[in-house]
Amino acid sequence: MDDRFNTAAGWTLFAGIVALGLSSISGKYFGADKVHRPHEMGYAIAGVEAEGGKASGPSLNTLLAGSDVAKGEKVFAKCMSCHSINSGGANGIGPNLFGVVGKPIGKHAAGFAYSGDLAGHGGDWTFENLNHWLTSPRAFAAGTKMTFAGLSDAADRANLIAYLNSQGSNLPLPAADAPAAEGGAAAAPTVDSLVASADPVKGEKSFAKCTSCHSVTQGGANGIGPNLYGVLGESIGAGRGGFAFSDALAKHGGKWDFTSMDAWLTSPRAFASGTKMTFAGLSDPVERANVIAYLNKQGSNLPVAAAAAPAAK
Repeated sequence: MDDRFNTAAGWTLFAGIVALGLSSISGKYFGADKVHRPHEMGYAIAGVEAEGGKASGPSLNTLLAGSDVAKGEKVFAKCMSCHSINSGGANGIGPNLFGVVGKPIGKHAAGFAYSGDLAGHGGDWTFENLNHWLTSPRAFAAGTKMTFAGLSDAADRANLIAYLNSQGSNLPLPAADAPAAEGGAAAAPTVDSLVASADPVKGEKSFAKCTSCHSVTQGGANGIGPNLYGVLGESIGAGRGGFAFSDALAKHGGKWDFTSMDAWLTSPRAFASGTKMTFAGLSDPVERANVIAYLNKQGSNLPVAAAAAPAAK
């Protein structure tokens, strides 16, 4: 009886060992116990990185260059239960966010009790840091008191950053990254290269749209808008014979160079939310370059860099 029981138990144990061994071997052979990414994705998944670790889709610079402040304001509606954004607004569950872009992380709102992780984070609220924060606050600062999970849509984040920037910060938005041409060469010309090859005569024709508000002759009077003679190289929102600029422009800082003028002509309201300028902007970069070249000839005469030679095929 005991011998038969021991024999049966031995065979049962042996069968279990064999089964375990076969399972291990098959798992290693077929990779059945591992999760493998397909060699070729069947369809794109938002937020999933492409092979090689680089996120697919437009870059942050490109998204910011084409961002929509009005859409960003709608996205910010999700934040209003915790944050105010008006000048001098009170802190709530979260800090007041007026003028936050470009300011030190975890120190902007006077009197607000930031978490240790944010207060000790270091750095400033750059566009890149805001993008990381809005993607996942806890990934950016693990001990944050912020309970919002984040925004998965990159365009929503860019629009929200542009809106935040328009509320008291007004840092210049970056230009869109040039798309890579075949062979990896940059296809889109820079503002400087466009101005270098621009046509001031065509720019004068485009400027005809502006003459109802602006003069451009030496000693010309200010009208609805300031006289623009010699404007390039001058401080943004200052001078111009005492013209009453909006606060958004008067506090903007910086000078009117080719890049800032291009950003202004693209969308005055995106450049300085609160401007009194009603003109929507010029969508064609070549037309903007022509206008800039024309303005440059009217009393400014800033040096123009030589246009870059096109890449050989």
